[in-house]
Amino acid sequence: MKAMTIKKYGKNTPLELTELSVPEVGEYDVLVEVHAASLNPIDFKIRDGKVKMLLSYKMPLILGNDFSGKVIQTGAKVSKFQVGDEVYGRPRKKRIGTFAEYLSVHEDDVSLKPDNLTFVEAASLPLVGLTTWQAFHDILELKPDQKILIHAGAGGVGTFAIQLAKEMGAYVATTASEKGHDLVSSLGADQVINYREQPFEEVLKGFDAVFDTLGGESLNRSFRVVKPHGKIVSVSAVPNGRFAVENNLGLLKRIVFSIVSRKITALEQKFNVDYHFLFMKPSGEQLSKIKDLVEKGRIRPVVDRVYPLEDAEEAIQYVETGRAKGKVVLEVKKLCNPFMMK
Repeated sequence: MKAMTIKKYGKNTPLELTELSVPEVGEYDVLVEVHAASLNPIDFKIRDGKVKMLLSYKMPLILGNDFSGKVIQTGAKVSKFQVGDEVYGRPRKKRIGTFAEYLSVHEDDVSLKPDNLTFVEAASLPLVGLTTWQAFHDILELKPDQKILIHAGAGGVGTFAIQLAKEMGAYVATTASEKGHDLVSSLGADQVINYREQPFEEVLKGFDAVFDTLGGESLNRSFRVVKPHGKIVSVSAVPNGRFAVENNLGLLKRIVFSIVSRKITALEQKFNVDYHFLFMKPSGEQLSKIKDLVEKGRIRPVVDRVYPLEDAEEAIQYVETGRAKGKVVLEVKKLCNPFMMK
């Protein structure tokens, strides 16, 4: 099969089109003919070696963390799917590799795809959908009429997060450039701050929660927005000691993460706010709930560009610019698509 791989860690390591064997299918696995796979910041973070403390892979490594496609084979003990099912999913972290023609994935990590979406649209949702779902339901426990700040609302995670927060009844403020203003407003944002013209922490006060997708100074300034006993969840900053304990990462990593997150811990204590780092977990069950919302018209995918599989290197470079509005998707199985980038 054809797959886009890297041979070593490094920011300048290119993705190369490689011929590999079709993956083996375990007794609880389904073999999926991949039709589309989306790109996410975690892909270039893995390539760069920035998450080696949490995840380490053998080379050559097929990148890619979510997908849509058709089931073409099932393991002996698979009970949830059958050959021919159209599915979407996010494989568990040690089994990534969706930038390929075929993927073997545990049945628990897969859901039937929304009937009203194309494969390209469906592939744009699993990682951002699960990330947001777990942030809002499991950590923030977002409730109707609570106020949440979502950073980078026009980005891949942000476009989904705005819609889910509104579906849950929250008041949503978001940051975006002037070019992203119309998009985030169309998704339901109640308040849009142009981060290039006005510091968001000077405008927003007394919020219940912040969903951080940027890290760095944006995260640090976010503590000024949240009221006492509020919560901040980040998918882009550093893990803290609490994260290491909750995930049983061992004493050394607990110490390391406690040290590197000491500035965040100091801000937690100063503003009396709870900070959580989120490393999303795959869940076919949660994807099924997202599927229901999509089919009811409550959430829609936002796709910026579509590239063919062999142009994955160009696609990931575009994602790294941070200019994408919504998601960037690779079309693996070539179908008629007038929006394909040439």
